[in-house]
Amino acid sequence: MSQRNMKISFKPGKTRAALTITHPNAAGIDIGSASHFVAVPPDRDETPVREFPSFTVDLNSLADWLKACGVDTVAMESTGVYWIPLFELLESRGFTVLLVNARHVKNVSGRKSDVLDCQWLQQLMSYGLLSGAFRPTEQVCVLRSLWRQRAMLLRNQGRAVQHMQKALTQMNVQLANVISDVVGETGQKILRAIVAGERDGQVLGAMKNARIHASIDEIAKSLQGNWRAEHLFALKQALGAFDFTGTQLVECDCEIEQQLKCLKVHEGDPAKGKQRGRSRNAPKFDLRAQLFKMCGVDLTRIDGIDVTTAMAVISETGTDMSRFPTVGHFASWLGLCPGTKITGGKVMSGKTKRCANHAAQALRLAAAALRTSQSALGAYFRRMCSRMDKPKAVTATAHKLARLIYTMLTKGEEYTDKGQEYYEERYRQRVMHHLAKRAEKLGMHLVPIPQAA
Repeated sequence: MSQRNMKISFKPGKTRAALTITHPNAAGIDIGSASHFVAVPPDRDETPVREFPSFTVDLNSLADWLKACGVDTVAMESTGVYWIPLFELLESRGFTVLLVNARHVKNVSGRKSDVLDCQWLQQLMSYGLLSGAFRPTEQVCVLRSLWRQRAMLLRNQGRAVQHMQKALTQMNVQLANVISDVVGETGQKILRAIVAGERDGQVLGAMKNARIHASIDEIAKSLQGNWRAEHLFALKQALGAFDFTGTQLVECDCEIEQQLKCLKVHEGDPAKGKQRGRSRNAPKFDLRAQLFKMCGVDLTRIDGIDVTTAMAVISETGTDMSRFPTVGHFASWLGLCPGTKITGGKVMSGKTKRCANHAAQALRLAAAALRTSQSALGAYFRRMCSRMDKPKAVTATAHKLARLIYTMLTKGEEYTDKGQEYYEERYRQRVMHHLAKRAEKLGMHLVPIPQAA
């Protein structure tokens, strides 16, 4: 049969369904710093695209116009932080607001403008082609903002410490070479005495704690500097910034504690687990007990996860995992699952997607801390490091930690570590099983060698 007479038939049910309007009352908003462009269905108003300034009175006018046009669903881009006031206002007015990723809403080729962007958003939303980003409940959003504020204060405090060390180095005061931490008890006493006017090395060295290994003479020798006035002034201001940030941290911790009490759901206290050293940057109150009353499970029982890591994850996700149908959806949202770049039936890349997720960053730090852990998770991390480079091993272990957290929050089960030996034995059994199947396919029989007594 020639190609001209050849007929091509399609099986019923295999054709792609035509696009249908699923959200007829949808609107699209292009977010800007000074103004927002809003598009509604063309049959709702003589001017279906309008520009509204970003002042609060104009945002209320925007919401009133959407109500008058019969809009019930709104899609907007996540542009910086400019979307937050409008998102919260529209949500309080009863609209279903979807925050979409700007990478997923690429305009058609041609001329780009704010008007075309909002019309394109409205068109995509009306056909149901957009999905909203995950946003936790209002109370969890408050907790998330407070915890992110605390992280910013810690970074500011770290910069103040760097300024102290720079001022000391410029005066050739080598205190950091004999004391491991210049903001510890001994370092703070010596620095404050220097700012107060003390220059005698023996007097300053006598302020050391009994746990400091360096002798008084070694500390006095390290404190011989040029004591220039401009560097002493910089040291004084760095100490002032350090103290001021510490005061702000205490205030922030009080707010976090009050918000955790508002999110209290469960009663009781967590069971005693492994004795772990207290994190230096952890809040002063019992954060572990407050997290248990919020979650109903003790996430710190997972090796590598301390109270600050657990708090970083819970403040970003909350305890309600119903928005994630499966653990795979949760890992995908975190950006920790392998990619699926496949073309022509061949896997081109399994690289994880780029995602600036605060919870994922905390889990990666927790995974890297398992390097010397004598637990099943520590053995898993070391085996991943033997198979691939370290960044990939960290991501794989963080993925495993995320799956454990999801399981604990959804099923309410406590995590129990079975130890490194148990994991190694299970891994050995799996390897033996696959070797035996491979030998059987080759017509051979795998016989283990008896170990010597």
